Amino acid sequence: MSQVKVPEGRWSWVEIDRGALRRNLRAYKSLLAPRQKLCCVVKADAYGHGAIECARVLHSAGADMFAVATVHEGVELREAGIQAPILILSEPPITAIPQLIEKNIMPTVYTIEFALAYGECAVRAGTVGKYHLAIETGMNRIGVHYADVLEFCRNINFHRGIQCDGVFTHFATAEDVAGWDYKLQCKRFEEAVRALEDAGFDCGTVHCDNTPATMLDPSTHYDMVRVGIGLYGLYPCDSSRSVVKLDPVMSVRARVTRTAHPAMGEGVSYGYTYRVPRTAVQICTLPIGYADGLSRTLSNRMEVLYRGERVRQVGNICMDQCMVAIQQTPIHQIPEAEYGDVMTIIGRDGDAEISADEMARLRGTINYEVVCDFGMRLDKVYL
Repeated sequence: MSQVKVPEGRWSWVEIDRGALRRNLRAYKSLLAPRQKLCCVVKADAYGHGAIECARVLHSAGADMFAVATVHEGVELREAGIQAPILILSEPPITAIPQLIEKNIMPTVYTIEFALAYGECAVRAGTVGKYHLAIETGMNRIGVHYADVLEFCRNINFHRGIQCDGVFTHFATAEDVAGWDYKLQCKRFEEAVRALEDAGFDCGTVHCDNTPATMLDPSTHYDMVRVGIGLYGLYPCDSSRSVVKLDPVMSVRARVTRTAHPAMGEGVSYGYTYRVPRTAVQICTLPIGYADGLSRTLSNRMEVLYRGERVRQVGNICMDQCMVAIQQTPIHQIPEAEYGDVMTIIGRDGDAEISADEMARLRGTINYEVVCDFGMRLDKVYL
């Protein structure tokens, strides 16, 4: 386990491995043809990993574009000095248009009202507003219906203040590229793009692949792919694990803030859902709780790593703290912890590892949510 300078204000933190992030980007680049671009998705603070620092690392490693979810996320990158193209993956409110123009951030477009307002604002600013057209092919979330794209473009592309920089769709079932639903979305997208091109519209950069499709279906790479969770070393589905090797970027650690040996029968934490058994047990407090992303649903169900060994979390997880038990048995002797000792919530310690996938299974969710949650409040240490 690496020795790092931990935050002074609180003994719990997230470690972000820059080297792993670079390696993962190179792994995705290796799947692409020479002229195909890689759009790195850094929304939700780079899935909890820190958008600004991750964008800097990814840009230096060869990212062609960045994608975010909100105007604020795009502005944050611009104000941090990121100069690469930035795409917002949905259409923001019309009131956000002046900021988009000022910061040179491309919106997704799928309503005529927004497109024309965007063009008018761009003309007043003496510029041309670039955008990407979202095509609805079956996700039923955002976009212009695939059968209506030609009419839509005819209604907006006359405007001298806007320019189509790209067209895209988003897959709902890319984990199953052999499935009927995925193939239907591919067919609809291809037909929509062909209709636009046959009518003489410049589609710009054509893209549709999310992380799983990028890994599982080279035939749909088109001009660019959009990779999110995989950049951070997490696989989007089991079928993608054999495609490339990814290295987890995030580890979550905490130092022990208190140790105690409660008497047999004493309860631990709210509701006394755990009581000290007959065998001697050391209870250790860690300053990390559900406000930090350690879901309360994991109470009495998860483990942490200490000196390369797994030890149980016990009692209800609190908002800012949780407790673990070091219990000695005749066949399993673990040294008791001391104040300040490091324990690992996610990551490696020696030969042992607790992954975001393991925690996701315990929570009944996906690894995306696990890492996003840990990024909300914990300080980040970049290695």
